[in-house]
Amino acid sequence: MSELDKMSKIAFIYPGQGAQKAGMGADFYENSASAREIFEKASKVLDLDMKALCFEENDRLDLTEYTQAAMVTTCLAMTKVLTETGVEPDLTAGLSLGEYAAIAAAGGMDDMDAVRLVRKRGILMQDTVPAGEGGMCAVMAMDVEKIEEVLEDIPDVGIANYNCPGQIVITGKKGAVENAAAKLKEAGARRTMMLNVSGPFHSPLLVPAGEELARELEHTDLHPLRVPYVTNVTAEKVGDIAKTKGLLVRQMSSPVRWMQSMETMIADGVKQFIEIGPGKTLAGFMKKIDPRYKVHNIAVWEDIEKVTAALKGGEGC
Repeated sequence: MSELDKMSKIAFIYPGQGAQKAGMGADFYENSASAREIFEKASKVLDLDMKALCFEENDRLDLTEYTQAAMVTTCLAMTKVLTETGVEPDLTAGLSLGEYAAIAAAGGMDDMDAVRLVRKRGILMQDTVPAGEGGMCAVMAMDVEKIEEVLEDIPDVGIANYNCPGQIVITGKKGAVENAAAKLKEAGARRTMMLNVSGPFHSPLLVPAGEELARELEHTDLHPLRVPYVTNVTAEKVGDIAKTKGLLVRQMSSPVRWMQSMETMIADGVKQFIEIGPGKTLAGFMKKIDPRYKVHNIAVWEDIEKVTAALKGGEGC
């Protein structure tokens, strides 16, 4: 890192569910022994063929119980390759399941514990609420304050994701979400779109899932953080690993405050954001959160050289 601008903080940020795609990470597996080791270890820990799950077209990759482990495995393999070039973060954050990769990248948990935990988390999120009882809906081009005002009068629905200005996701009992979507359209939302998901993620309906996850976390060793991460739950920096287990339990049923998390990072002096994982979802959000900041993407093998060269050249905000 000696060649990089020390005054310019770097953040590693990790996408959540929906960014997954067949073939993700395959070129890292082929080109890096370290990345290959992460995929192979994950296969053993989970008793799943991660190569088949991540690299080949299949019906399981979009199922929550498999998606989360596949995404975190891929993101951590990519992270390993990036850090081997000398690039290290000053802060990390991840959207929903991406928070587990962020904590591992910050030194707070072993890579395989992160993979094991999100496998359990995915199963809990998929199975806690019977299929068809919950729902989620994206709300486009409406002020957050107005959305919150409309939802105050509708029970069993709340905000799941504060993604960026103009894109908020609501969650809860399916009928309540559909009712809220209609009311939000009447109140001026440009568009509402019901999401094809298997449950009401980040809603109070998942409190029991959080309680189950707490039991899994009891058997997980966490480590002192090398760098802070920003939690979805409060959008605040976490430097004390003792807070992490409680926050991960709350994260299951709390809104994801992504927009606020990025504002926290910017206020803390982050100039360079590196989105690690398939797609460019978080880069798209940043264009609406604060377009002054560039997000570099690590999604395919060639991106490693491009991003390290850009960082050394001082590209960014």
